[in-house]
Amino acid sequence: MHRTTSRCLFLGTTLGAALLSATVSAATDIRFQLDWRFEGPSAPFLMAAERGYFEEEGLNVEIDSGSGSAGAINRVASGAYQMGFGDLNALVEFLAENPDGPGIQGVYVVYDGSPAAVFARKDRDIETPADLAGKTLAAPAFDTGYRAWGIFANANDLDADAVTWQNVDPALRETLLERGDVDAITGFYFTSLLNLESRGMSEDELTIMPFPEYGVPLYGNAIIASETFAEESPEAVEGFLRAFNRALGETLADPEGAIDYVRNRDGLIDVELETRRLKLAIEGAIDTEDARAHGAGAIDEARLTESIRLVAEAYDLPEVPDAERVFTSRYLPDQDARMIFPE
Repeated sequence: MHRTTSRCLFLGTTLGAALLSATVSAATDIRFQLDWRFEGPSAPFLMAAERGYFEEEGLNVEIDSGSGSAGAINRVASGAYQMGFGDLNALVEFLAENPDGPGIQGVYVVYDGSPAAVFARKDRDIETPADLAGKTLAAPAFDTGYRAWGIFANANDLDADAVTWQNVDPALRETLLERGDVDAITGFYFTSLLNLESRGMSEDELTIMPFPEYGVPLYGNAIIASETFAEESPEAVEGFLRAFNRALGETLADPEGAIDYVRNRDGLIDVELETRRLKLAIEGAIDTEDARAHGAGAIDEARLTESIRLVAEAYDLPEVPDAERVFTSRYLPDQDARMIFPE
C-alpha cells in the first residue's frame, strides 16, 4: 500500500512537472524593437514586461532600445524582430519602396497624432506659419517634420520652398536654435521642447506649432508586426496588444508610477525629465479627441487613406500603398477594452 501510494505520488508529480514544462516551452518568443532609447514614452512597454502582462498571455517578450523608426521597421522587415514600434509614415514609405518585399503592418496606433512640431524663435518675429517665409530651419534629414514639411506648408498656405533648410545631426538641432544660428527647427514636441529648455530656452521665447493643430492629419508611431509572424501566430499578436493596452491604460492613469519601469531598465535616466516627457507625449499625441471617441489603438480608415496620399506626395514615393497594407485592425482588443482614458 505504501509503495502504491508513493508510486502514485511520483507519477502525479512527474505528470505535473511535464505539464508545467510543456506550458513553459509553449510560450511564444517575441523580439520587440523600440524606435528610440528607454525614455518616458517607452513606459507602457516596459511595464507590461515587468508586471508579467506579456507572460500572462503566453509570451516571452524581449524589448530592445532603438535608433529611429526606419531602423525599427527595417529590423522587423529583416526578420530579426517579430514586432516593433515606429512611425506609421515611415512604414508607408517602406511599403511604397518595397512593393514586393516582406509584409509589415501597423497593428495598434499609439500616437494618434504626429508629435512633429515647428519650434521658432519669437525674437525673429515668427508668430504664424506665414512668418516662416524667408527663414532658415534645421532638422535631421530623417526627421518627420522635415519630411512632411510640404504637408504642413500646404495646410497653412505657405510655399514649401519659401524657407531654407539645413540638414543637421540630431544632437545639434536645438543648439543651433538656442544660439540663433537658425530661425526655427522641426522635431518631436516632447523631445525638442525638453532639449531646448535644457539649453536655457523657455516656452515664452518660442512659437510652437504642433502639426496636428496646424492642419496635418498624420498619425504618429504605431506598434508594427511582421505579416509572416502575425499570420503564423495571430494569438501572439493579439496577446501582445492586450498586454500593452492594459499597461497603457495604467500608464495614462499614473504616469509618475509608470516611470519606475523605465528607471528599472535604465537607472541613469533623469526621472523628473522623463516623467515630463511621458506626460507631454500623452497630452500631445496619445490622449486625443479621436482616441477617446473610438478607443486607443484604432484608425479612421478615411483619415488613414488621406494621410497615406499626403505622405506619398510629400515624400515623392513611387506608389501609394493601400490602407489595408499599412494597417490592420484584426488583432486589436475589443473597443470596450480600449476605452482606457481617465475621466
